[in-house]
Amino acid sequence: MKILFTFGGLPHYYNLVLNRLNRIEGQEIVVIAPKSGGKTVGSGVHQTLDGIEFKVHFLEEYKTLWGKPFFKNFIETIEAERPDVIVTIWPYILAFVYNPMLLWKIRSMGIKLILKEIPFNIPKFKEALDFYANGGVASETMQTNLKPDSLAFKLKYTLLKYTYKRAFNLVDAHVDYTEEAYEVFGSYGVPKEKIFVIYNSPDTDLILADKAKIEGVNTVLPENPLRLLHVGRLVKWKRVDMLIEVFSKLLVQFPTAELVVVGTGPEEQNLKQQAIDLGIEKQVVFTGGVYKMTELGQYFNASLVYVLAGMGGLSINDAMCFDKPIVCAVADGTEKKLVRDGYNGFIFEDGNADDLFKKLAVLLSAPAKTRQMGLNSGQIIRDEVNIHVVIKNYQRAFESCRSSAVSNLG
Repeated sequence: MKILFTFGGLPHYYNLVLNRLNRIEGQEIVVIAPKSGGKTVGSGVHQTLDGIEFKVHFLEEYKTLWGKPFFKNFIETIEAERPDVIVTIWPYILAFVYNPMLLWKIRSMGIKLILKEIPFNIPKFKEALDFYANGGVASETMQTNLKPDSLAFKLKYTLLKYTYKRAFNLVDAHVDYTEEAYEVFGSYGVPKEKIFVIYNSPDTDLILADKAKIEGVNTVLPENPLRLLHVGRLVKWKRVDMLIEVFSKLLVQFPTAELVVVGTGPEEQNLKQQAIDLGIEKQVVFTGGVYKMTELGQYFNASLVYVLAGMGGLSINDAMCFDKPIVCAVADGTEKKLVRDGYNGFIFEDGNADDLFKKLAVLLSAPAKTRQMGLNSGQIIRDEVNIHVVIKNYQRAFESCRSSAVSNLG
């Protein structure tokens, strides 16, 4: 069985998931990705070709008539590869909606189509206009140009919700990161049996193996029992600015605490200046980007609590692999499966700096109890959300497409 994925880039963490899928006997993974400068990948996302075990076609992107990117020579590539299944994402799914010849082509070749989503920032059908009117979708720069009272707004987003409805129902299956998919896609008429919740995980086997290699090793930071850690791209919707502001207040109660920020991005200089302006530049450490897990893992090992103040995702899984308690708000929806309030961390009210302060103060006040909560995080990874669960659930979706194809032939 050959499965072809369309992606906006090749982020290092997902390459490892695709490698695992490609190793399954009788299964081949092929990827189509932008030849240069993909338009759907966020600023600063680390991409690499190192260690990939699957075939990649790098195709030029172009701007379609509906204003979103798609791939040149897509049909020619499909004809050459002849996959059994295409797994696509937003906004590439729109090519199958607005280009009936493309859809006819893959159907005539017997190719099944799967949509991969979180889903996050996708409103239910009847709530769509209110969702967008309230600024439900914003970019990672935290900006939106919505004008909800205008006729143009109503026409645009009414069209969008019916486009969603068409897109969600033309595919043969959905693979999604959260159980919310049943309710969200169900509101557009998608039957439950076409929705497969796969969850989201890095290759936890590799991470746990690296963790074992560096057990007791700390060459990156001096000892500090009250260290907070953030890992991720430094863009506005990560809300590292709010975390720094809250941390400055925590120092009054915990003067020996430290905040370590791992990552790089367009907000880096602004955040460094913020720390200087608050007079806490010695207590806030910026490391730059760290991607090798045997090094990044040492930052986890040397920290008490992992904090994600804004949007994010897999950094939570990474931290939990290293037995860290988590403090987060609305990340990307996957946090609802991973973080249990009071058990392995806390979920604070989105955008509420006072609530973030209270949650962090609780954890810093009782380090021994906090470390136990971290052990609970590790147990959740080992038992519930890991690479084996993700691969198993992907296979369920692929097999449903295979069964459907056999049924159609019969």
